[in-house]
Amino acid sequence: MEQRTRKRRPAFDRENGVQIAQRLFHERGYDAVGVADLTAALGIVPPSLYAAYGSKAELFDRAMRLYASQHSLPVEEILSAHSDPAAALTELLVMAARHYSRHETCRGCMITEGMRANDPTARAMATALAAPASTIIREYVARHNPDGADRITDYVLLTLRGLSSFACLGQSAERLVASARLAGRSLEQEFEASLAA
Repeated sequence: MEQRTRKRRPAFDRENGVQIAQRLFHERGYDAVGVADLTAALGIVPPSLYAAYGSKAELFDRAMRLYASQHSLPVEEILSAHSDPAAALTELLVMAARHYSRHETCRGCMITEGMRANDPTARAMATALAAPASTIIREYVARHNPDGADRITDYVLLTLRGLSSFACLGQSAERLVASARLAGRSLEQEFEASLAA
């Protein structure tokens, strides 16, 4: 009697799973993606997901880190390309506007939007990942306007997050860029006022 040979399932590719999860989280946001959505997309069962990644939040963290390594704006490089701080920060805002709206479904900044997650663990993970870029911006501003460093940095971060939010709502690249340039004119006035003082 012939013995049947069972076909072995191919080993689960964890790194590919992170890529799939990254797209899903970016398209829908952390709160809108359930474990059932993830397991369906990855083709695994919940125990396998927990064995591979620990938890939904830990998978989200890995997905954000992948996003950061592949899709983050080169903040330091953009800022160092100009001697005029207002021009540099405006360039950052304009590039962000284009970057956040370049994809039809994966819009906005995945990390920025993660900072608004209802889940406190996911929110803290996103906030920690966003911190280095915020520090780079503040240090850059402080070199050019020490007295206004906090105020101007808050304004730039607020504008970046607003651009991300409006990109997620479907705002066109043209309108986002127009808003970024308008914010840039406010930055010009702020730096000019500090020089005149």
